[in-house]
Formats: sequence, C-alpha cells, structure tokens
Amino acid sequence: MLPKTAEYALRAVVWLGRAPDRPQSAEEMARAILVPRRYLHKVLQDLGKSGLIKSQPGPGGGYAIHRPPREISILDVVRAVGAVQRIEQCPLGLSSHTQLCPLHRELDRAFAAVEEAFARVTIAQILDTPSHILPLCDVTDIA
Repeated sequence: MLPKTAEYALRAVVWLGRAPDRPQSAEEMARAILVPRRYLHKVLQDLGKSGLIKSQPGPGGGYAIHRPPREISILDVVRAVGAVQRIEQCPLGLSSHTQLCPLHRELDRAFAAVEEAFARVTIAQILDTPSHILPLCDVTDIA
C-alpha cells in the first residue's frame, strides 16, 4: 500500500532523527537502512527539496534532519516523495458517475483514514516508543 519510495524516505528520516546533530553520508545510510545507494540519493534529494533534511558538503558533512523530529509527521515524509492516493473522480472515467460510486467512496474513505493516521504520528513518537525493538536496528548489532 505504501510505495517503496515512501518507505525508503521514512527509513532515511527516522535514521537521521536518531542523531539530529550528526550528519550521515548517503553511503553509511544506505548500508544501515538497507536501501540501494542510487535510489537513496533520489529520495534524499526529494527530502531536501521539501525542507525535511539538509545536506552539508565537505569533510564531516553529509545529510542531517532539518527540523526537529517532533515537528515531522509520517505524512510530511510521505508527501515529500509522493502522495497518499485519493480517489476524487470515477477511476473508470464513466461520465454517468458524477460522484463516487459506493465502492470508490469507501476506498477513498480508507485512504483518508490512512492520511489522518500518518498526520498524527511524528518521527519523534516513533523514536520514543518504548520497545525492545529499535527502529531500523538489528538487536544483534547492538548487543
């Protein structure tokens, strides 16, 4: 349901949100979050254009989160690289459907609920959720 690009963007922002003041190279991030490096570069560009992350050139540079994780929602990240699919008109192009049919109306309601849920959860909440499972980390790597 979530495009791969959005999943990769969420991985990148959550990873950067763990240490907001420590820039990460794209290479380090790609290895850590299991995203192909070339694909990650495109995702990072989109996140940068949206103002969610910034790049810092030079020695010790890399990518860093640009806003506090508590100010970035899942929806912000998803929208930076695409959009949650909504149904605004008949997908079949039927001219007699001047409004959504019952099926497409229910599907759009589900998409709206996903959008609302994504808007309610911040990156900080993900990082601060008490759990023995850390986001994007293999527990065996930490022990």
